[in-house]
Amino acid sequence: MRTASKNWLGKTVMSILFGVLIVSFGMWGIADIFKGYGSSSLATIGSTEISTEQFRQLYTDKLQQLSRQFGRPLTSEQARAFGVDRQVLQQVVAEAALDEEVRRLGLAQSDADVARAIASDPNFAGVGGQFDPQRFAYALRQFGYTEQRYIAEQRRTSLRRQLAASFTSGLEPTKTQLDALTRFQNEERNVDYITLGAAQAGKIDPPSPEVLKVYFDENKALFRAPEYRKIALLSVTPDAIAKKIVITDDDARKIFERDKDRYAKPEKRDILQIAFPTMDEARAARDKIAGGMSFEDLAKQMKLSASDIDLGLVGKANIGDVAIADAAFALPLNDVSQPVKGALANALLKVVKIEPGSTPSYESLADTLKKQIASDRARAEFQDMRNKVEDERSGGSNIAEAGKKLGLDAITIEAVDRSGRGPDGKPVTGLPQGIDLISAAFASNVGVENDPITAGTGEIWFDVLGVTPSRERPLDEVKDQVVARWRDEQIATMLRAKTNEIVDKVNKGGSLAAEAASVGVKVEKTPPFKRAATVNGLPERAVEAAFRTAKGVAAQTEGVNNSDWIVFQVANITVPSANFAGDDMKKLKDTLQNSMSNEQIAEYVAHLESEIGVKINQSAFATATGANATQ
Repeated sequence: MRTASKNWLGKTVMSILFGVLIVSFGMWGIADIFKGYGSSSLATIGSTEISTEQFRQLYTDKLQQLSRQFGRPLTSEQARAFGVDRQVLQQVVAEAALDEEVRRLGLAQSDADVARAIASDPNFAGVGGQFDPQRFAYALRQFGYTEQRYIAEQRRTSLRRQLAASFTSGLEPTKTQLDALTRFQNEERNVDYITLGAAQAGKIDPPSPEVLKVYFDENKALFRAPEYRKIALLSVTPDAIAKKIVITDDDARKIFERDKDRYAKPEKRDILQIAFPTMDEARAARDKIAGGMSFEDLAKQMKLSASDIDLGLVGKANIGDVAIADAAFALPLNDVSQPVKGALANALLKVVKIEPGSTPSYESLADTLKKQIASDRARAEFQDMRNKVEDERSGGSNIAEAGKKLGLDAITIEAVDRSGRGPDGKPVTGLPQGIDLISAAFASNVGVENDPITAGTGEIWFDVLGVTPSRERPLDEVKDQVVARWRDEQIATMLRAKTNEIVDKVNKGGSLAAEAASVGVKVEKTPPFKRAATVNGLPERAVEAAFRTAKGVAAQTEGVNNSDWIVFQVANITVPSANFAGDDMKKLKDTLQNSMSNEQIAEYVAHLESEIGVKINQSAFATATGANATQ
């Protein structure tokens, strides 16, 4: 799991897993109640049995949910690398254990309570804020639930929460805990520091041939040539297809004329409105205005504020009442309308600003319009082109042959290592950006037909054409690199000794400024910083070390570069007092309270599992998660 979490996909999945699976541990209602014993049993928790097929469905549902959350398919192999299979199993077992305890205690929930809970769920609310049956049905279809399954699951989820609330209710952090955490998070420090580099290391004579050979022999692994792969790749994306589509002026102009209203900027008006219960009251108010009272004074007389009467700067289509819209957009500027009978109100209107509409010319939109038309057509052609590539691949064509037949540009990368560099040590050009093609290539081999990789809205096909194994390189081939590394290590050794000496002198009463002057460097001062801060000039390790060091004490650490060393002295420590009435404290309290509750739930579930007994069929588990297929 640690290795899997290093790339962007891993980080995304791990974030979702630990934010959803663990925090919601046994509480969010994923597992169904499984009953009945059989030879296909994957797990038994008390009297509850989970079959291989039932767990496979749950596992597949979770992969689909995760895939939707980070926008690309998650394979079973990737899921196992990230530990999704174990997390889902852990959660299913935990929920089953809670359900067993719910039954043992005889807890229940009425149909009316379940219905009220679903009806009040904001996820199913329509425009007016009320429960929308169509929105509810759509959500169930999206997540693959039947109505009966969802209702049963919500009942179980609610009962689990009631059970958990029985021993987490009232659990909250103490003021001492909150105070300690606040001080820890918000404590600030200032440090004075100096940076020593190669210039402060002194003269370093070149190594003799004998010394260099011994050093090389002891560190041969550092200078091995890495394994290289020769890769052919073919990218098909709507953007690439769009660049080859030529849109004529005639085509673009037809689209422009057809959709001219879409490109027009509508007239907007800033409208004031005073509403009345009846038309008689509206007429009486209009008579007051005819007699000399201003629209604004009438509003004040009716105890209406400026915001009460201002509809804002709006287009005619944005006014929901047709009668009001027609009257407002027929009014001259600053005139007051006659009483208007709208669908919902009787009103007087006044227009205080008019922003004229406009219709752009074809010429002003031609370039943008052509790109949009090409993009629309490319999206339509993409699937057809994708199918053609797959047909060519199925027919035995390699990447280069498929590209040539279809008029697509295949790229060949002659040699690339796992870090994306070529034999010259420089980053290889031509690799797609934002796509981890290299890992896929190094997981494949020559002659293997690989699945395409999703790349945004397109796909990339690749073949491994050759493998150059890693090898030991002789000293003559890497002599310059060996000498440079040997010299860097000598510099680091000398600087470590020098900084040790400076730290010792400062901590015995010496001055950091005096020591800086003696080695020809300048003392730098930081602004106040917290533990999690990024401080300009200081590496992360120095920031961490500063919070382990007492005020006035000096210490040392490696610098930003491997050949630099830093000596710092903690100049000041500011420990804030806790503001228990502030918003930040409320957020901290809620976070800590949730953490404490989750710990309690986890301990309770572990106790239940131990008490009622849990058995896992590892072979069935491997089958359900696809592990057997790769062995």
